[in-house]
Amino acid sequence: MKLKILARLPLLCLPLLAGKAQSGNGLAPEVTDLNAKDVSYEKEKGLPYLKKPFISLAPREKKDQLSVGTLGKDGGDKEVVLKYARTLAEKSENPKSGKTDSLLIAYKGKLLFESYFRRGRANYPHYQMSITKSYTTMALGRAMQLDYLSMEDLDKPVLSFLKKLDASKLTKGASKITLHEAMHMSSGIRLHQKKIHQLIDRPGRLLGQGQIQAYLQFSSPIPPYPRDYKYQASDPSISMQVLQSVVPGSAEDFIRDELLKPMGILTYHWQEDLSGLPKSAAGSSLLSRDMIKMGLLVLNGGEWKGKQHLTGAFVKKATSPIVQTSPSNHYGYFWWRQTWEIAQKKYPCIQGRGAGGQFIFVLPTQDLVIVATAHNKGMGKMLWEIPGYLIPAFNAK
Repeated sequence: MKLKILARLPLLCLPLLAGKAQSGNGLAPEVTDLNAKDVSYEKEKGLPYLKKPFISLAPREKKDQLSVGTLGKDGGDKEVVLKYARTLAEKSENPKSGKTDSLLIAYKGKLLFESYFRRGRANYPHYQMSITKSYTTMALGRAMQLDYLSMEDLDKPVLSFLKKLDASKLTKGASKITLHEAMHMSSGIRLHQKKIHQLIDRPGRLLGQGQIQAYLQFSSPIPPYPRDYKYQASDPSISMQVLQSVVPGSAEDFIRDELLKPMGILTYHWQEDLSGLPKSAAGSSLLSRDMIKMGLLVLNGGEWKGKQHLTGAFVKKATSPIVQTSPSNHYGYFWWRQTWEIAQKKYPCIQGRGAGGQFIFVLPTQDLVIVATAHNKGMGKMLWEIPGYLIPAFNAK
């Protein structure tokens, strides 16, 4: 999927600039004269580090459908938040941590804190790894709200949606896989790495539903459900293919026009998979403020600006702890669940996660959404640090 910039932007193609990072003028750092050619994963890696961090306790109103407020005045302990933000700004040579690009916080529906470091820019979409799966879930929730899918469809075999598959060639048990099972990584698909490389070397076979044909044809036999959980690309790919099969037009157009545009998400990038569909396992790029919107959408049960944008029952199901993946982690429909215990009090937390450090933390009991982006190696430390540092800052006194 090519870059989408629906807002009017200058068409000059100039070198990417660091932008001013001082917080005194109230303007978050931006890439000047941004246009579609400027945005890609590779070019993002070339953004120069900001000379100074930008930290705002009173984010600006941008007419982007985000309500704003002031940290401290509208909630939160500003000293605690500032102390943590300053640690994120400290120079670090550790490739696994210390490479934070942004930290934003929304409390009780208002964006109260906005900060950018290093490659972080207010107007430059940050590349998203596995958190792209979470956005794929939201697209299916939007299709359900518009009656292209139903809750009952979750328990139907995916083959009932993917009519172009040659069922006679599929591995034993493939016809039993449901959308519900695929969306919590329990399809049972298992391909040897050698076969995966062989398939990638012949990308023409993977166009359209050929991608899913390959997964289901060359997999080991699929055992009966319940099956073992396995975090893999095949399962979100199935979900994106189902979306493509049920919405009018294409999944790409649907995501742009029905999921994102009504939320004021106008500047983003979404890579194309070998199938020709939008990537579903990784490959999107969103602004940090737009990630906050995704978190608020979850927090409010699929409601956006007073309207039901996603089916509420689907959001509840998608963010529920369907399968336990470790002693402290559960997984729903491409969203994670954890419960944090701080000072002998428990805090349920819904999370979107991406390797490198893209996170959305949704804390329903506190009416709190926290977003962070980074370019660390691996998951970095923020997944474990942020709740411990910031949850206490929003405890009612």
